[in-house]
Amino acid sequence: MLINDTRYRSLTFQAIAAIALALIIFYLANNVATNLAKLGLNIDFSFLGAQAGYDINQTLIPYSSQSTNLSAAFVGILNTLLVAFLACITATIFGVLAGVLRLSNNWLVRKLMSFYVEIFRNIPVLIWILMIYGVMTISLSGPKAYLGAEPSKELFLGLFAFTNRGIYVPAPIWGPGSMVVVVTFILSVIAVIAYRRYATNLLYRTGKLLPTGLPTIAILLIPTIFMFFVMGQPIGLDLPDPLANRFNLRGGLQIGAPLIAIWFALSIYTGAFIAENVRAGIQAVSKGQTEAAAALGLRSARIMSLVVLPQALRVIIPPLISQYLNITKNSSLAILVGYADVTATLGGITLNQTGRAIECILLLMLFYLIISLTISSVINVYNNSIKLKER
Repeated sequence: MLINDTRYRSLTFQAIAAIALALIIFYLANNVATNLAKLGLNIDFSFLGAQAGYDINQTLIPYSSQSTNLSAAFVGILNTLLVAFLACITATIFGVLAGVLRLSNNWLVRKLMSFYVEIFRNIPVLIWILMIYGVMTISLSGPKAYLGAEPSKELFLGLFAFTNRGIYVPAPIWGPGSMVVVVTFILSVIAVIAYRRYATNLLYRTGKLLPTGLPTIAILLIPTIFMFFVMGQPIGLDLPDPLANRFNLRGGLQIGAPLIAIWFALSIYTGAFIAENVRAGIQAVSKGQTEAAAALGLRSARIMSLVVLPQALRVIIPPLISQYLNITKNSSLAILVGYADVTATLGGITLNQTGRAIECILLLMLFYLIISLTISSVINVYNNSIKLKER
C-alpha cells in the first residue's frame, strides 16, 4: 500500500488531507447555499450598480451621491490604500530612528526612545486614534478663526491653516506642460537612485567614496527647475483663501482631521514595534563588524549606513512584513473617527442600505486578502534580493 511505502507516504498523506479539506469546504458552501435558498435569499452582486445615495467627505476620484455603490467602494478602497501607504512610510521612519537611537550611547536619548516604545506599543491603537482625534478637535480652532479681513488667526507662513476640521494646505494647479515637468522629476528620481547605487557599488569594489549629498540634490532639483522655467512655469499653487467664503475656508487642499488621526496613530503605534525589530536586527550583527569598520577610520554614521544596517536588514525585513500587514488591517478602525475607508463604505453604509451582508463581507475579505498577499509578495522579493548568497 502507498501508506506503507516510505517513498510515497508523505505524498499520500498530503493527498488525503487535500481531499478532506476540499470535502469540508464543499459541505460548508453547499450548506450555506441550501440555507440561503430556504430563506429566499441568493448571492447577487447587482446592487453594486445601484445608486449609492450618500456623500463621502474625502475622495481621491470624482464622486457624488448619484454615483453607484461600486464607485463608493472604489473611493473607500483608494482611501484605505492612501492611509495604509502614508502610515507605512511614516511608521518606518519613526521605527528606524527610534530603533537606532535606542542603542545610542547618550543615556537620555536611549531612555526617551525606550519610553516611546513601551508607552505606544502597550496601549491599543484604537485608544491612540480616539485620543489624537479628540486632541485635534478640542485644541484647534475652527475655520472661522481664519476668515475675514481681520481674522483672529493668520495662516501659518501664509500657506497653511490648522483647524479642528483638518489642515488646509496649498494645492497644485496643473497647467499646459505640467506633465513634462512631472516626467522630468520622475526621471531625476530614477537618476538619483542609479547614481547612489553606482556610488555604493564603487565603494564596495574599490573603496573609493563618492560624494552623495550634493550630487543627489543637484540631480534631483536642477533638471526639474530648469524644465519648470523652460515650460513657462506651468504648475501653480491654489492657496487657502480666508476671504472667499463667510463660513469656511476655500481654496487649497483640505487634509481632513479623521485622515490625520488615523494616519498619525497607526504611524506612532506601529513605529514602536518596528523600532524593536530594528534594534534586534542591529544587535544581531556581530560587534566585530563595527570594530573592524571603526579600525578602517569610518565614522559612526558611515558604519551604521554602510556596514550595520545592510546586514541587519536580513533580520529586520521578515517581521517588518507583518507590521505593514497590521497597518493595512488596522486601517479598518478609521470608521471610528468618520474616515471613509472601504470598511465604512462597502462594509458599512452600502451594507446597511442594501442588506447584502454576505456579498459585502465577501468583497471586503477578498480586498484585504489581495492587499495582504500583494504586500507580502513585494517585500519577499526585496527580502530575497538582500539575503546571503551561497557560493
